[in-house]
Amino acid sequence: MKFIHTADLHIGKRVCEHSMLNDQKHILNEILKIVDKEKPDALLIAGDVYDKSVPSAEAVEVLDNFLVDLSMRGTKTFVLSGNHDSAERIAFGGRIMASRGIHMSPIYSGAFEPVTIKDEFGEVDVWMLPFVRPATIKAKLGSGETADAERERITDYTSAIQMAISKMNRVPGRRNVLLAHQFVTGAQVDENGSEEFVGGLDNVEAYAFDGFDYVALGHIHRPQNVIKDESGAGRVRYSGTPLKYSLSEASHQKSVTVVELGEAGAAGSMAALTIREIPLKPLRDVRKIEGTFEKLVSADYREAQVREGKSLDDYIYVVLTDENDVNDAAAKLRGYYPKLMALGYNNSRTQSVAHLDFDNVDKKSPSEIFGDFFREMNNRDMNQDENDFVHDLIESIWEGEN
Repeated sequence: MKFIHTADLHIGKRVCEHSMLNDQKHILNEILKIVDKEKPDALLIAGDVYDKSVPSAEAVEVLDNFLVDLSMRGTKTFVLSGNHDSAERIAFGGRIMASRGIHMSPIYSGAFEPVTIKDEFGEVDVWMLPFVRPATIKAKLGSGETADAERERITDYTSAIQMAISKMNRVPGRRNVLLAHQFVTGAQVDENGSEEFVGGLDNVEAYAFDGFDYVALGHIHRPQNVIKDESGAGRVRYSGTPLKYSLSEASHQKSVTVVELGEAGAAGSMAALTIREIPLKPLRDVRKIEGTFEKLVSADYREAQVREGKSLDDYIYVVLTDENDVNDAAAKLRGYYPKLMALGYNNSRTQSVAHLDFDNVDKKSPSEIFGDFFREMNNRDMNQDENDFVHDLIESIWEGEN
């Protein structure tokens, strides 16, 4: 049985105030092309379908069109709610859409009902565990001594997820696939990335997912295997996002994961599994360029980028190495790089660490204090013109107050 696994669409997301909707429409069309070529039994979307719990009308329209296209192809689709989504909004209309092969994750109730798909090797049960916190799992355990005992066993995210999964009545000998949206311990995350976690408090240990032939994860934006079997195939895997959503993801090769499940193994063993990635080509790349203002706007530098296959219409993060700030640099750079995302500096001033001496501040004049601050920030003393300007400005302020 063949699945295509993706996650974290974040439809409606804005990055540095740039709407990503056109880029998302493009990448969803790329996924549809892969569906047409691979003809999977199902598409798995493992959470964070939208970027906000209350998505814009435009974002809803983009998802609606995508799901309609999948339905018209006859592709079974599983849509999980993530931490960015409203579980209620994702679940709305789910029973009606299921009749067309679009399975939306229901609101977490503590009870589970799989969707069963058949192939030449038998039946595969697909389970959906929407993003959930321990408090929610505890609240859905009901009342009575048994429920109270179960609540006491939930002490962290791992035990909570184990408790939720224990309520899935898996049939012995049948293959099982799970969609989940959690931060699994051991996953590699990017510094200053887009993912959200709480300093390890929301970690789920990978053994909580034991017994599933494949776990399609969402939440971490870098594609990776968390658990591999003896063949090297990733049984617990993040597909990553289909688009780059931050500078920290600039080095990622975005893709979808193609999962193929073979025949169920002997009693207690997993089904044969192979996975592969199919790269996705975005409408625009995300990248960083660094240098002096004069260099970055020069025709030679821009032409060299084009020769290297880089588009000047990419989402560009600029780092200027000029020692002095360039007046109105962002507006000027947008004339050459229209999708400028952010602007920063890397020079002796930004590399220095300020160690201001406040011990003798009461013995120094305001001009001397400002001079100390200027020296620490710029790694040099003020020149005569700058010194005169600051002195005159301070004098005028003091005269005004008196």
